[in-house]
Amino acid sequence: MSSRALAALLALATALVAAFVVAPRYLAAIGSGGGFADQRHFVEALSKAFVEHWRSGGRDLSPDLARVVDYWIRYHLAKAVIAALLLSVLVTLGVHLWKEFLRAHGLGAGKRVALASTGVLVTMLALVSLATVMANVQGVVAPYSSLFPMLTGGAPDHELADTLEQVRRRLADSRDQTQPALDVMISDFARYHVAMAVIAAIVVIVLIGMTAVSWKRFSRTNSSDRRTRRVWRSFGVLSAMLSLAVIVVVAANATTAADPEPALLAAFEGGW
Repeated sequence: MSSRALAALLALATALVAAFVVAPRYLAAIGSGGGFADQRHFVEALSKAFVEHWRSGGRDLSPDLARVVDYWIRYHLAKAVIAALLLSVLVTLGVHLWKEFLRAHGLGAGKRVALASTGVLVTMLALVSLATVMANVQGVVAPYSSLFPMLTGGAPDHELADTLEQVRRRLADSRDQTQPALDVMISDFARYHVAMAVIAAIVVIVLIGMTAVSWKRFSRTNSSDRRTRRVWRSFGVLSAMLSLAVIVVVAANATTAADPEPALLAAFEGGW
């Protein structure tokens, strides 16, 4: 890879990181209902709309709550797309860095260490980007549930505090969950965890494939090429460990989706 191409990828990755932080709220404001002035106004609008919807008792979201949820879908969609672009750039950059490291026989020890260190950093950033894509796709699929932490994260006003207490009381009493507004919350919370279970299952399949490829490359590499064998072994171990970790995520989310009420109650009690 030429120095110019490497610099271009690094610049693109930096730009995408900045876009991920800054752009989503502006992109989400494009569309029906517009956006919100800042985070505080958004949380205030959510709290007021949530109380209104709960008091209405209906299944359909109130117009104000629907506006908040629609904005949140667009917000998560923007973040998911930017994070996916960043992931593709980091994967491309990582592949080239590791190839350069494996071909760096004529370079000094310092340059080899620099290549390996940069490769490790880019690999870790790619994993963070992957987790970010997963979380934001989950937010697109079930945006209502992804808003719940904002309702319990601060000091609620009297109306919101009273509404949250009613929600907790209904969730705690399995015989008193007949309100349509609560049914909507429970079903969306189940969908929230089904979404992550499916997303994580897809990631597990990819990671298992990477593990198989890495160990196959390791076994086929000549034993005298210790550097290449060490790289493939490291990727094989890393992808295998990540597979096990993501399998736990699949199991946990599938279990919660099958019985969402206790987990939703814990969430409204601050157990996020």
